[in-house]
Amino acid sequence: MRLRRYDGTADFAFPWYQDVELVYLVDGVRKAYGREYMYDMYTYLDAHGELYFIEALENGAWTPIGDVAFSRADMPIVIGEPAYRGRGVGRKVVRALMDRGRVLGYETLGVREIYDFNAASIRCFMACGFAPVEKTEQGWRYEAKL
Repeated sequence: MRLRRYDGTADFAFPWYQDVELVYLVDGVRKAYGREYMYDMYTYLDAHGELYFIEALENGAWTPIGDVAFSRADMPIVIGEPAYRGRGVGRKVVRALMDRGRVLGYETLGVREIYDFNAASIRCFMACGFAPVEKTEQGWRYEAKL
């Protein structure tokens, strides 16, 4: 697995955001993204932190399987390719971003909100040392000390 910085190209990610159940876990609504909305989201995330594509090595080539935005206050992760969900990719990504936070001198990292119904994300972040710190409308805000 590796993280590759966003370069303005993301058409390969569009099918991920057509999966309304995946969008529900991230946004709390069951509504597929339009292509323009997806690019607007990526532009915003890239301008407000570090945006990466998660890539896996398949048959000697790096293939995008998801994305993650990184800032001190949030790190939304999407594992877009269903075959890679539940295989520990999220934990590897979170740990890599925790290392990145340490390099940047951060003392803590946060996740703005994980919905109560997103059990996989809750398990992922808690396994990496995050703990709930504040109740939100639909879930909890999480934080980890570095």
